[in-house]
Amino acid sequence: MTRLFTRPFLYTGLLCLWVVSIAHAQGRLEDYARANRLKAAMDKLYYAPATVTWSESGQLAWYLMQTPRGSEFMAVNPVQKTKTRAFDQEQLARQLAQVAQKPVEPYQLPFSTFVYGPGDRSIRFRAFDYNWSFDLSTNTLTQTDPVAALRERYWGERGNDQTDRPVTSPDGTWQAFIKNHNLYLRSVKTREEVPLTFDGAEGEYYSGYMQWSPDSKKLVTNKVRPGQKRQIYFVRSSPDDQLQPKLESRDYLKPGDALPVRTPHLFLIAERKHLVVDNALFQNQYELTRPEWRQDSRAFTFEYNQRGHQVYRVLEVDAVTGKVRAVVDEQPQTFFYYMPVGNDGKRFRQDLADGREVVWMSERDGWNHLYLYDGLTGTVKNQITKGEWVVRNVIRVDEQARTILFAAGGVDPKLDPYFVQYYRINFDGTGLTALTPENANHRAFFSPDHRYFIDTYSRVDMAPVTVLRSTRDGSVVMPLENADLSAYTQAGWRAPEVFTAKARDGKTDIWGVIVRPTNFNPKKKYPVIEYIYAGPHSAFAPKSFITGERARGMFELAELGFIVVQLDGMGTSHRSKAFHDVCWQNLKDAGFPDRILWMQAAARKDPSMDLSRVGIYGNSAGGQSTVGGLLFHPEFYKVGVSSSGCHDNRMDKIWWNEQWMGYPIGPHYAESSNVTHAGKLQGKLLLILGEVDDNVDPASTMQLINALIKANKDFDFLMVPNMGHSMGGDYGERKRRDFFVRHLLGVEPPAWSAQLMSTNGQSSGR
Repeated sequence: MTRLFTRPFLYTGLLCLWVVSIAHAQGRLEDYARANRLKAAMDKLYYAPATVTWSESGQLAWYLMQTPRGSEFMAVNPVQKTKTRAFDQEQLARQLAQVAQKPVEPYQLPFSTFVYGPGDRSIRFRAFDYNWSFDLSTNTLTQTDPVAALRERYWGERGNDQTDRPVTSPDGTWQAFIKNHNLYLRSVKTREEVPLTFDGAEGEYYSGYMQWSPDSKKLVTNKVRPGQKRQIYFVRSSPDDQLQPKLESRDYLKPGDALPVRTPHLFLIAERKHLVVDNALFQNQYELTRPEWRQDSRAFTFEYNQRGHQVYRVLEVDAVTGKVRAVVDEQPQTFFYYMPVGNDGKRFRQDLADGREVVWMSERDGWNHLYLYDGLTGTVKNQITKGEWVVRNVIRVDEQARTILFAAGGVDPKLDPYFVQYYRINFDGTGLTALTPENANHRAFFSPDHRYFIDTYSRVDMAPVTVLRSTRDGSVVMPLENADLSAYTQAGWRAPEVFTAKARDGKTDIWGVIVRPTNFNPKKKYPVIEYIYAGPHSAFAPKSFITGERARGMFELAELGFIVVQLDGMGTSHRSKAFHDVCWQNLKDAGFPDRILWMQAAARKDPSMDLSRVGIYGNSAGGQSTVGGLLFHPEFYKVGVSSSGCHDNRMDKIWWNEQWMGYPIGPHYAESSNVTHAGKLQGKLLLILGEVDDNVDPASTMQLINALIKANKDFDFLMVPNMGHSMGGDYGERKRRDFFVRHLLGVEPPAWSAQLMSTNGQSSGR
């Protein structure tokens, strides 16, 4: 009997010891030290330009890159096919140090950008509060004038229609201006003033942004009924310039707030005729763009965005009768994403032949594509791009050649659909030509004449490559740079794995990346942590080689003993319209059904992923989703760290939230609110908040805290003084790491003092 029980007991004991050893093999001091060493190594990505700038002449392009010596500026001449130093950095540094009386290192110059002077014979830059010019032929530095102080503009500041700045007619005869909220004309010759309106008042005034017709015979401006003014308030507890705290405020409209109402008014100058434009086609407005005249003065146009973003129109007003017609009329069932296409949005318009044709972007067939309109009839002449792929940007519409240069994703079904590639196509939809054939994510910088472009391309598992190409056929004119990853290799860096799995519909591919520690052992079990941002305005899983500080944090976190993932679920952008529409009036969805299925599929392939221990973290909308994961999917997500979260979409900025949640405000807003569902919290939660966050109202997090306290829920909270919209800074990062180590690995993190000593090489880490 003794022998019968000895082996099972021995096996159980060994198993317990093995589990304990696994646990203690993660989250140790040496893991923290290795994470910090990897962070330092990832600062040494050499020969990888982040951006490229062309001179105004188009004869030169320049870029800044990190090299073993420091930061070096390079210049490219596409015609001569040469790459040289943009300027003599040692000469410039020597002279700058002498004149400014400050130390200057040649490969750590106190500026990162410049512009070429006339003829590309000099460069101009700013340093030490002065403007400077450096002659490229004589290597002579000249100090010019002090840098003008610029007023720091708050990102949420809205424009003001009230200005008394006079606007002169194109023929120089008249000046239009606002006086006492009314529109006046002043003769330039006699200075005689003529009132054109009499009904302007403080509560309904004429806008100072007036537009003259090119023939100087007509004038248009808006009459404005102002909307409400809302401010958010916070206390800066620890200001740098005084002992006592400061009360601060920001203008900050929220969903449901009353917005300005604008009505175009047309004035025929010779007849002194005043026409009020009928508003039947632009009622319940979110925004009207400023009027723009046709070149022949026959009409003016403006764009109308309905409140709730379910109607978007391009409207044209006849300059004689004031009659309005729709040139383009978009009425999607969910939302029209009205941000410009170059800013991750899906709105593009270019008028051709003075409005007789229009190139317009639309998702009406279920994918983001370009259409050619007859501008005189408002009918579609033909669809220019077509297929189960999306246009990502429009670079140039060549009216003479009747071609379009554009960026797209998903054209080649064999590639990652999020990869940006560049193409040219004819107006009639023929002649689609690929300009960037490599299997990678491309970023192109075109010369002013669009004859050349510098292309930098990479993948998460492929170092950046930079080449000069011809726009004619995409051929490589000359190679420029190949990134050097030797510092990464020496630190043991592992490239992320790109992984795909099916979405909730069983058909659509979900794409993401998996980051493993440098000492990954497939026989061990690793908790999984998701870095989440599910904002519908874009897609966020990295596609290029990862260089951003926040995304690089996934590698550092993995070193502590985790597998870290990032992916894009349904409800995010750059796929089909149906894929995007999942977010509509339902931001709490955040693609979670797809995310969970994706991780389950990944764990079936890699059993080292322990889905009984899943964490999640994110910032802003990602902070909202982090808490949402714990509240709505507690069976899957067990530990979360949320920073700067928008926990109730009624508390956040108007433009972002009404875009996805719609208008008017209804019960669906409360249903997506973390505050409403705070009582469902089961897992471990750390909330991080900057006390002066003017992007997401800090009260959003405080109201969540209030609801958690009322529900008697246990959670942790870190308020960082003086900090704005942030993940918490270095202090918050340390708290986040320790929180996951403590609650997912089940070990007490090493003391911070020991971590610092280990990072500085003063401890072995054991």
